Amino acid sequence: MIQTNTSPTLDGLFKRILARKPDAPALLDPINKQRITGQPPRNLTFAEADRAITALSAHFIESGLPSNSVIAVQLPNTVEFVLTVLAAHRAGLVVALFPLLWRQAELTVALNRTGARAIVSMSRIDGVVHSDLAMNAAAEAFSIRHVCGFGSDLPEGMASLDLALSAGSTTSRSVVQDGRKAAIVSFDVTSDGFRPVPRSHLNLIAGGLALSLESDVPQGSTIMSAFTPSSFAGLTSSLVIWLLSGGTLALQHPFDGDVLEQQFLEHSCDTLVAPAQLALRLGEIDLAARLPTLRTMIGLWRAPEQVASSSPWTQPQVTLTDVYLFGEAGLFAARRTAADGAPAAVRPGPHSAPREVPGSSISGEIFLTPRGTLALRGPMVSAAPYAPPPPPSDSLIAQPPRDYVDTDYAARIDRATGAICITAPPTGIMAVGGYRFLAGDLQEWARRLGQGALLTALPDRLSGHRLAGRAQDNGRAREALAELGLNPLMVEAFRDRANQT
Repeated sequence: MIQTNTSPTLDGLFKRILARKPDAPALLDPINKQRITGQPPRNLTFAEADRAITALSAHFIESGLPSNSVIAVQLPNTVEFVLTVLAAHRAGLVVALFPLLWRQAELTVALNRTGARAIVSMSRIDGVVHSDLAMNAAAEAFSIRHVCGFGSDLPEGMASLDLALSAGSTTSRSVVQDGRKAAIVSFDVTSDGFRPVPRSHLNLIAGGLALSLESDVPQGSTIMSAFTPSSFAGLTSSLVIWLLSGGTLALQHPFDGDVLEQQFLEHSCDTLVAPAQLALRLGEIDLAARLPTLRTMIGLWRAPEQVASSSPWTQPQVTLTDVYLFGEAGLFAARRTAADGAPAAVRPGPHSAPREVPGSSISGEIFLTPRGTLALRGPMVSAAPYAPPPPPSDSLIAQPPRDYVDTDYAARIDRATGAICITAPPTGIMAVGGYRFLAGDLQEWARRLGQGALLTALPDRLSGHRLAGRAQDNGRAREALAELGLNPLMVEAFRDRANQT
């Protein structure tokens, strides 16, 4: 008899927890969800979440979406996002993660590049009518066959997923649970332009294990995620860590400090996932008094070149793990264990998780390329999307595939310590508000603003950079920024800076 051994998937991990403790709390909505989406917050047990996932999966199947097709998801950090991702996987679909700040132009390009068959959105998010954006983008994408969303006042032609949840259909189909199958598509910006990056379930689980083992997240933890889940790092640091720990996931839509503190105390969370600059800022307060249940802090660095010069961690009762993010190429984590709270030294070569434990599993490899840039290799890295075009050659022998990703971050080896020093981000790339842009695009936007206008990116402790500028005609400047597809936060940053100057 031939027996096929299947590797784990995200839905498989969820079902394992469901079988052990169906009535345990699973997902907790932001307490300010009513303001963000107009919908009341929901707290679900694993059994309730499973019924919702089954209903959403049935809706996708009954809508005629074939197995292995791509479904685009643009949702806030609420339970709907987690339910939709797991439901899509249960239906045998691949999820394309769309950042919230994308507008119609970016949505259309991404839909066409991935050949997405459906898009899932929310009626309103932070005052922006995302349902209309999804409908307009879908009209320009030939592959789209189904548009659906959560919330009230959905436009005509958009199917209501809230009705699908209330109907509770149990339609299913046979799906092979194989972790090697594609699970998500995220999107990166490199010097060569916009690039989709697919990953399998095993890639995601490997990334989640690297984070959870290095930061020592206990089993059954109550984890609060305050990092947007629209990227590989955002997904692994929230949904995947939650599934690996078998605990409770509390979601916090970035970012309101007072609401975060209130929700953290209300749910007695012990682990916080947040942008690293926010984590260090929280470390400056009396955490023992303000957040007494906090034991593990996971800080994600969108600008990894800033880790070495960051402030020391001075909270002995809370461990801090620095997570170095390199766009969608990959990540690695290093927990701070020095007595002075300084970042851990990261040396080239294979790195294990946890890093300081002999014999622990290898989670990846870090090394320098001949160009003096940092490269990543390992089970979480998807190398194919970043492979350079093959050189022209008359040889009929195919070139061997490259198994690593060159992140284009400039780096060197410190002669005294042997540690890697990341010195500069990729040339021609600017990170604004947590999103990466080509510097040439920023110049084009500045040119479109008209004579006498200024558009620049200023350093920001939380988001890396923010757009700011000035113009003689503020009204025309805002219109031009909107025409170029810039998000409202950037438009507001431009307006505020222009008013100040």
